[in-house]
Amino acid sequence: MVQFAYITGWRLKSEVLTREWRHVDFQNGTVHLLKGETKNRDPRTFVMTQELRKLLEGLHSEAERLKKRGKFPPARIFYRMVAKGRRGPLRPVPITSVSKAFASACRKAGCPGRIPHDLRRSAVRRFVRQGIPDSVAMKLTGHKTRSVFERYNIVSDGDLREAAAKLDAVEKAG
Repeated sequence: MVQFAYITGWRLKSEVLTREWRHVDFQNGTVHLLKGETKNRDPRTFVMTQELRKLLEGLHSEAERLKKRGKFPPARIFYRMVAKGRRGPLRPVPITSVSKAFASACRKAGCPGRIPHDLRRSAVRRFVRQGIPDSVAMKLTGHKTRSVFERYNIVSDGDLREAAAKLDAVEKAG
């Protein structure tokens, strides 16, 4: 789910964790948020990248394996296996929150203090740095106003260094 949120820039709790297989169209290569499911109530479509398709196909294969074993997975894409009772049989349960697990993983990775919403900021920065027009990036992430979008497109020290290097290259060539 973290990878899905990083790829799409969608809100983890309300837009990623609530995705069900009915929202995924492998034939057309799209994932959908329906009208009323987003913060601004507008529907949204994300055309699958190769990375997102590979991720979703792997998750779908796992869900199909569970079905064959008689453990019907939930309609939601993201679930975890939970024991029914103490040491009981495992059953799939939809994931509804990741706050504790996310904080723990960030501490173990050496970057404490990060929050799930940072994935959304990272996606916006990645879209802009990869040359995707702002208007398209805003459509992908569901940002309605440029002012809010710009709050996510944070300029780093690395961006400033890169700009200086580009200016030096222009000066040197001219």
